[in-house]
Amino acid sequence: MMHNFNWVTAYPEIVLLVMTCVITLVDLWVKSPMRTVTYVLTMLTLAVVAALEAFYASSNGTVYGFGHMVVSDAMGNWLKCFATLAVMASLVYGRPYAFDRQMLTGGEFFSLSLLALLGMFVMISGNNFLVLYLGLELLTLSSYALVALRRDHGDATEAAMKYFVLGALASGFLLYGLSMLYGATGSLDLTAVFAAVASGHIKHQVLVLGLVFVVCGLAFKLGAAPFHMWVPDVYQGAPTAVTLMIAAAPKLAAFALMMRLLVDGLLPLAIDWQQMMVVLAVVTLAVGNFSAIAQSNLKRMLAFSTIAQMGFVLIGMLSGVTHGNTMAGANAYSSAMFYMVTYVLTTLGVFGVILLLAREGFESEEIADLAGLNQRSPLYAGVMAICLFSLAGVPPLVGFFAKLSVLQALVASGQTSALVLAVFAVMMSLVGAFYYLRVIKVMYFDAPLTAATVVADTQVRVVLTINGALVLLLGLMPGGLMSLCANAVVQALGT
Repeated sequence: MMHNFNWVTAYPEIVLLVMTCVITLVDLWVKSPMRTVTYVLTMLTLAVVAALEAFYASSNGTVYGFGHMVVSDAMGNWLKCFATLAVMASLVYGRPYAFDRQMLTGGEFFSLSLLALLGMFVMISGNNFLVLYLGLELLTLSSYALVALRRDHGDATEAAMKYFVLGALASGFLLYGLSMLYGATGSLDLTAVFAAVASGHIKHQVLVLGLVFVVCGLAFKLGAAPFHMWVPDVYQGAPTAVTLMIAAAPKLAAFALMMRLLVDGLLPLAIDWQQMMVVLAVVTLAVGNFSAIAQSNLKRMLAFSTIAQMGFVLIGMLSGVTHGNTMAGANAYSSAMFYMVTYVLTTLGVFGVILLLAREGFESEEIADLAGLNQRSPLYAGVMAICLFSLAGVPPLVGFFAKLSVLQALVASGQTSALVLAVFAVMMSLVGAFYYLRVIKVMYFDAPLTAATVVADTQVRVVLTINGALVLLLGLMPGGLMSLCANAVVQALGT
């Protein structure tokens, strides 16, 4: 490796970090209450970073940097590009809401969002236990601060406390597992860990014990049951603009963390971690879907729906290796990646509408608050309906193809248990359809509580419309995104 190659792997991160510092300083002189200069600078930075990532993803092969600690490959670059776009959309949707709630008195909302994104970047491109963990901590610490941003608000403070305690527990689990794997393999480098585990010279018991802790830590980050209890509390308690920050982009980083640790580092142990994931997936699907039915609070219902959706991602992850054969891996992992990307897109749409309907002093977070939305504003009701139908997995929307590709990867693995799990997942999706359709029924058939039409910024309107259109278009033509995920995963597995 020539020395100058190493920096290429980190250019987007460097741009992001430098601009975050610049934006934080510039904000001290910004007078406008809507933080216009800060906002424009943030958006420009994100646009440049997203363009850089897309360029890297389509041109560079796999490049290692910083003494093999950082990897820049197509999968990582696309995930970073999508995460950046998700943060951009979150800021567009969240800014009017944050302004109404006095959350823009300083520029912290933007700085913390950028730092959280930087944490995601580090997580996505880490090729070393320590780098992955550093990225994770940067993301979670920024998230805690974001949740507690409304200092005068009891619910938000309580949510931040719960998030902090449970998040610390999760980080501890993960760190303990990683330290045991380091002790067993003698290396922090994922490539070296892979080689050490594959050599078969290490006591299996030690590896599996470390692996259990790692999988528990990952399940926490994904919000998979039984490690899910922070999700509904944080989603409901956090200001909605922050809920969207936590619900969308970080999921892509969590997926990357799973891929890096379990696939790049611990694939020879797949038979062990896949069994753990079967249990997690079953429990997650059941808990998520059945708990969501009981909720009257929209954000809490969406939190349980997220948990249920993560069950499908786990199914994609556990279908990769059958009978020691890794040939099906690319298909399974790319279906999980496709699922995660489309889930984030749909979530942005749903929360975008909720943020839009929230007015000063009114939170629009009960399901009843959506009553008669179609009479008040057919466009937003339409976007919401498209996104909810997609989450429920109704064809021809993108959520249907995401579920289909994951189940197809599961059935293709050819085990008897796979069929049972696939049938179970479909049954759970039917349960899930109930609570999504209930919201749609409230929007279209209930009498509106207020006759006021919904007012929105032009930006918000444009982004929301694009968001809804994408959910529909990617459902009608899923091929492009599917092959993008497939190629990226194949390239990541090939190195």
